[in-house]
Amino acid sequence: MTTIWTTRPETGDDDRRAIREINLAAFPTALEADLVDALREDPAAWLPWGSVIAQSPDGTPTGFALLTRCHVDGAPALALGPCAVPPEHQGTGAGSAAIRAALDAARAEGENLVLVLGHAPYYPRFGFTPASRFGIRPPFEVPDENMMALPLDPSAPVPSGTIRYAEAFGV
Repeated sequence: MTTIWTTRPETGDDDRRAIREINLAAFPTALEADLVDALREDPAAWLPWGSVIAQSPDGTPTGFALLTRCHVDGAPALALGPCAVPPEHQGTGAGSAAIRAALDAARAEGENLVLVLGHAPYYPRFGFTPASRFGIRPPFEVPDENMMALPLDPSAPVPSGTIRYAEAFGV
């Protein structure tokens, strides 16, 4: 049986609570849930259209993806993450639906570049490739295959340099 996920941007306190619960269920600590809350309070990082929920047919928020502002040297870019799905719904497509909707929103907003530090086998399905291919590097040591980039506008130049994350990331 295939679940049809609908996606939408975060709206209001109920969604904030649901997103926190999704992150608390998906990760072993509150680190990611706290990060989302901190990013939401940072006007330089938070993009209201970049917080995306995938909901089940009954309307229950089940998947989550977040895009926030970062920079590659001085050029604006987007950081993808956290992305979360509670364990009982993992593998159902809820996370993929939220990520695809977030990437579509970024394209609609005219954004050029999305970066993700994540599982090398997972993110290439969305078009991500190693960021090093574009001369992009994180400000910390990480295996090359885990730091990935996705140019959204093939006609726009891709900046190179070091990623500068929002302050809430603590790097």
